[in-house]
Amino acid sequence: MQCVIVTGMSGAGKSTALKVLEDDGYFCVDNLPIQLIEKFIELAGNRKEEEQNRIAIGIDIRSGEDLPLLLPVLDRLRCSRVSLRILFLEASDDTIVRRFKETRRTHPLTRGGRIGTAVAAEREKLRFLKNRADYIIDTSQLLTRELKIELEKIFVEGRSFRNMMVTVLSFGFKFGIPKDADLVFDVRFLPNPYYVDSLRNLTGRDEPVRDYVMENDTAREFRSRLVDLIRFLIPNYIREGRNQLIIAVGCTGGRHRSVVFAEELYHAILELPDCGVRIEHRDMEHDNARKHYDA
Repeated sequence: MQCVIVTGMSGAGKSTALKVLEDDGYFCVDNLPIQLIEKFIELAGNRKEEEQNRIAIGIDIRSGEDLPLLLPVLDRLRCSRVSLRILFLEASDDTIVRRFKETRRTHPLTRGGRIGTAVAAEREKLRFLKNRADYIIDTSQLLTRELKIELEKIFVEGRSFRNMMVTVLSFGFKFGIPKDADLVFDVRFLPNPYYVDSLRNLTGRDEPVRDYVMENDTAREFRSRLVDLIRFLIPNYIREGRNQLIIAVGCTGGRHRSVVFAEELYHAILELPDCGVRIEHRDMEHDNARKHYDA
């Protein structure tokens, strides 16, 4: 019997996770009373249908005062024949508040108070589950389809999962520094392709622009030092329990130099074994359309 406990912060994507698992053949139930979890697993295990051997149970802050009862249940399941995995979906406070405001939903702990206070209280109440989680996915920077891709990697394709997700972001300083960036690097000291007529309308993803930016010793040395720094930092961030890192690379307009170096950094991080990586070019098209791909 395979059992996945889907839990985490309200607004972080638990409903999406359950839908993905259901599409993959898991028998899913949400907000099951904790006192019934073991009985439900027992009954599901007695079914002959093959799909009943894989179940997913959504458990979160809605369990209220019964939530601490989950701890001994998990301990007993870990010692049983059940293959138990815990998926914890995380998101930043600002992201969760924004999502609740956009959807006009009420947070389970609001009770007429502020959402921010409710989120802080929820985070504390769920800390024991996060500490026991097999997978932690921070959805702050993920679109719904990107979250589905990450879940399918784990539960459909059976690929190894890395809790650290690195986002490499190119941007233009004239459009503002990304507020959520953890690390910001300025590449405006490099030659600017904008002033070359044949390159102006291209982007940093075009080979002529990349060649122009990288053809000098300064750019090559900076790339080497930047990659070495990031390779040093990521394992240390992981040891400190971080599960998300946003690295922003900026130039004047966010179309040429920053895109080149974001791509260089992205491909270098792809080689690291301890993290997943995605790339986003915020200002490359001047209309702030998101351009990204996953790894």
